[in-house]
Amino acid sequence: MKYKSLGFGIFFAVLAATLYALNSPLSKILLDYMPPTLMAGFLYVGAGAGMIAVALFRRLGKSDGREKRLGRKDLPYTVAMILLDIAAPICLIMGLQSTTAANASLLNNFEIVATAVVALVVFGEKISVRLWAGIFFVTLSCLILSFEDISSLKFSYGSLLILAACVCWGFENNCTRKISGGDPLQIVLLKGVFSGLGSIIIGLIIGERITVLWSVFAVLGVGCVAYGLSIFFYVYAQRILGAARTSAYYAVAPFIGVVLSLIIFREMPAYTFFIALAFMAIGAWLSSGDKPLMKQKNKIRDICADEKDETKKG
Repeated sequence: MKYKSLGFGIFFAVLAATLYALNSPLSKILLDYMPPTLMAGFLYVGAGAGMIAVALFRRLGKSDGREKRLGRKDLPYTVAMILLDIAAPICLIMGLQSTTAANASLLNNFEIVATAVVALVVFGEKISVRLWAGIFFVTLSCLILSFEDISSLKFSYGSLLILAACVCWGFENNCTRKISGGDPLQIVLLKGVFSGLGSIIIGLIIGERITVLWSVFAVLGVGCVAYGLSIFFYVYAQRILGAARTSAYYAVAPFIGVVLSLIIFREMPAYTFFIALAFMAIGAWLSSGDKPLMKQKNKIRDICADEKDETKKG
């Protein structure tokens, strides 16, 4: 597929964010019917199952040969991606047990910080002053949300677990970026099968059991949409925007999740939530309006021009 323009990258990133926004409120509801570790596993199994349908559709369209398969050099990043995808959703689902869905949705924006810092420190991706400012406001917002009681400076256990999940996903996003040149369908299937089964095995070992059968199908459905299709489009976005930039546009997901959570649960948050919401909105705006995106756009144009020259010469 030739998704060369910056517009496609932004579209895929926002679409991925919109689909993922369904995760926190729906998972919060389903926690009443399924234990957390097993739920984390079935969410990823659902993602893998959804991609099987996409694979069949792609084969009917005879387009499955256009994507590059993952090779041996991708193995370290693939293994790291799978292990991090076992840890992250378990932390998230366990955190949802101890905090509100609206809080959890907003805290998910800390993934921007984690992804950007890992991209800079580990993988050498450049970060602009504007993005650093965005990171500051997102971090400030997360600190406010993480305090259970501002007056006594008592941290919320659930919020800390969700922040831990974001750190895991920050590393995972960069690992996925390293293999994003490979087939996105193959990447999501690997996540679904190995990360999902890994979490399910852990859940069974620690004594968790399924008591409500229909909850399995419900969780699989949420996983198919909020994880499978979301990751599928996220990988395409990373090809164009890079890990840090994609994560910045992905920042709309928590705000959509907050709106859904407030509608579904009709919870009126404390005044600190709205202060954090304002800081988070500023941080997300600064991040998504990052100037280096224009440099990325010019780089993409240069690559396209080079490809056209090579074609003419051939």
